[in-house]
Amino acid sequence: MSYVEGRAIHDADAHIMETPDWLEGFGTKRVTEHLKKNFAIGGANLTVSEIERARALHSDPAYRESDADELMARKNWRATGSFDAKDRSQALDLLGFRSQLLFPTLLTGALEGLELRREVDLVYEFASAANRAQAAFCAEEERLLPVAYVPLVSLERAGTAAGEAIELGASALLVSYQCPPDHAPSHKELDSVWARAEEAGIPILLHVANAETMMPPQHRNNGFPPQADVHGGGENFRSVSYMAIPSLPMQTLAMWIIDGVLERFPELRVGVVELGAVWVPGFMRQLDAAFDAFGRHEDRLQKLSLRPSEYVRRQVRVTPYPTEPTGWIIENSAPEVCMFSSDYPHVEGGRNPLGRFDREVEAHTPEVRERFYRENFEDLMGRGLPEALTGP
Repeated sequence: MSYVEGRAIHDADAHIMETPDWLEGFGTKRVTEHLKKNFAIGGANLTVSEIERARALHSDPAYRESDADELMARKNWRATGSFDAKDRSQALDLLGFRSQLLFPTLLTGALEGLELRREVDLVYEFASAANRAQAAFCAEEERLLPVAYVPLVSLERAGTAAGEAIELGASALLVSYQCPPDHAPSHKELDSVWARAEEAGIPILLHVANAETMMPPQHRNNGFPPQADVHGGGENFRSVSYMAIPSLPMQTLAMWIIDGVLERFPELRVGVVELGAVWVPGFMRQLDAAFDAFGRHEDRLQKLSLRPSEYVRRQVRVTPYPTEPTGWIIENSAPEVCMFSSDYPHVEGGRNPLGRFDREVEAHTPEVRERFYRENFEDLMGRGLPEALTGP
């Protein structure tokens, strides 16, 4: 018996748990050495010892006998299929999801850090290796949809990197909401990225990297002892970082809408993943308020054929956290916007995200629930989702 039975559900957020040797055979010596030197969630020694322990457990028949019973309880490297591609197909069978959109874990933060430090050559070299490793992990399993990272730090190289990722078979392109450090994410020279994604029929994604970097660093110095994160979660979530999480993604989305990216590329879809969604209703209202207040004076707003909130409804899809009031979010935004996600195998997804979301959306119509669990994801993914995996 699988976690999902008798229903078509796509998982808009799932992860690989990389190991220190993850890029061996995919990257140059410079890239592989950089990963090894910067590999950790928390303390490096603690992380490596946990991976060694997880490898031993996964080779223990007694441990594997309880894979099904412990499917949603085991997290990070201890979870079935977290770092072994052969085991991931078994995990999908046990989960019962029709597909999983598969993100990196540690590599996303590493790539974002390189962009912010303007290490241009290394970040493109690193991204190329990471994307090849991601594609290889998913190559034998149609239900796994690989996400490829595209650095935007170089206006000249971003489009080429996007094209390379698409050639590798990426189902979606991930860009950082914190980058690029020297120009807007809506810069006209980045149209080459959006054009390639639209032509390929795959989405652009935003996804949390390190939640702690979303808030000003001085806010962590409050004179009190540090607070524990969410049960050792990979993104280091705490209450105040959760409050800060929407700020940069909201600004990036606002730039893409106000500067006309979604107007110029009407078939492009944008996914906002593991960044919460409780902010969406207010964001849509604020976008329209900005349009009404400044529309007479800004020619960029006058060029828009839709009100800003209508671009959200048409082109933006967002995953709520299972702890958020998903039913309220849908009611106060639009039924086209929200999608289901499990965050498997991360701690932040919890042990029963499906149960939490079911309770949240039970008051909505069957049509709205179908949008949440299946249709909005299929609209987001376009040709990035094999046709055999679509439909009721």
